[in-house]
Amino acid sequence: MRILVVDDEKILVKGITFNLAHEGYEVEGCYDGEDAVRLAREGRFDLILLDLMMPKIDGLEACRRIREFSSVPVIMLTARGEDTDKLIGFEYGADDYLTKPFNIMELKARIRAILRRVSAPSQRDAAEILQLGHIRLNTAERAVTADGRPTDLTAKEFDLMELLMRNPGRVYTRESLLNIVWGYEYPGDIRTVDVHVRRLREKLEKNPARPEYLLTKWGVGYYCKPAAEDPGQRGDAQ
Repeated sequence: MRILVVDDEKILVKGITFNLAHEGYEVEGCYDGEDAVRLAREGRFDLILLDLMMPKIDGLEACRRIREFSSVPVIMLTARGEDTDKLIGFEYGADDYLTKPFNIMELKARIRAILRRVSAPSQRDAAEILQLGHIRLNTAERAVTADGRPTDLTAKEFDLMELLMRNPGRVYTRESLLNIVWGYEYPGDIRTVDVHVRRLREKLEKNPARPEYLLTKWGVGYYCKPAAEDPGQRGDAQ
C-alpha cells in the first residue's frame, strides 16, 4: 500500500514516514498543496495524509482539487480541532480528520480501518451488486452508478451507502453510523454523518431536496428505502 504524506513541517513528515514504513507501507512525502495535487493526479497512492495549513494552496483546496479526479481516501491532519473545521474538511471530500498532536498508534489504526474497507473484496460475494432504484453499487469494484452514469464517492461515502443499501428499512442513529462506518469509537461530531448523507444525496438522488432512496427518520437517524416501499406513501423522507 502506498501513502502520500503532505505537510509543510518536514520533521513531522519524516517521523510519520519512518513509522508507516516500519509497518510495511510505501511512503512518499511532499510539503505543499500544489505538489500534493500533482502527485495525487498520477494515481500512485492508496491513501493521502493531508495537512490543513500549508503554503501555495491549503489542504482544503488541495482536497477539493483532488476530488475532481480521484476518490483516493484522504485523512486531514491539522492543529485546528474545531468541529466546524472538521465539517468543512468533510464538505471538501476528506474521509477522516485527525487533530495535532496525535498519537501515532491512533493514526495507524485509522489508516488500517480505511484501507481495509477500500482494498478488501466483499465478504459475501466478490462480485456482489446492490441495486436501489436507479442506484447501482458494485461492492467488489467499489463502483457506483446513478442512472447508468459512474459516480465518484469517497471511501466513507461508499462505506456509508453500502451499509444502508445492505440493510434497507433499518434505521441507524448518527452515533451508530459513526461507530460502524468509521470503524472505531469515533470521537467526532455527529454532524459528520449529516454532511456525508447530504453529499450522497447530491451525487445519487435525482432531486436531493426530495430524496427517494436515502431517507431520514426524524429524531432517529437515516435509512435506505425498502424495495417494496412506495415513495408516494412516505411522510418523513427528507
